[in-house]
Amino acid sequence: MDKIVKFEQAILDFLEEYAEGYQNATDNLETQIIADSQRHHYQLLRVGWANKKFIHFCIFHFDIKDGKVWVQVNETEELVVDELVKRGVSPDDIELGFQPEYLRRAAS
Repeated sequence: MDKIVKFEQAILDFLEEYAEGYQNATDNLETQIIADSQRHHYQLLRVGWANKKFIHFCIFHFDIKDGKVWVQVNETEELVVDELVKRGVSPDDIELGFQPEYLRRAAS
């Protein structure tokens, strides 16, 4: 299986599983998985109205670039790297884009 296809499947599986947790939510917000397979951008959003305020909240944002999975946003306590590794992505193929470059280099 092509590495990029494997990454995409791992990301989408994770996002779909996480989104299921909102299935019974009573907050009138819609849960959306946004997937651009051509440009390799993937997000999980919560969108809608709550208490007369419009909400557009990105929970997760992943990109596949430079042969790696980039975690751009993680607004949860979820250990996303562990979840991706469980789905077959090597830790060496994951970058934490939300961290400054000097911290990413120190971790590798």
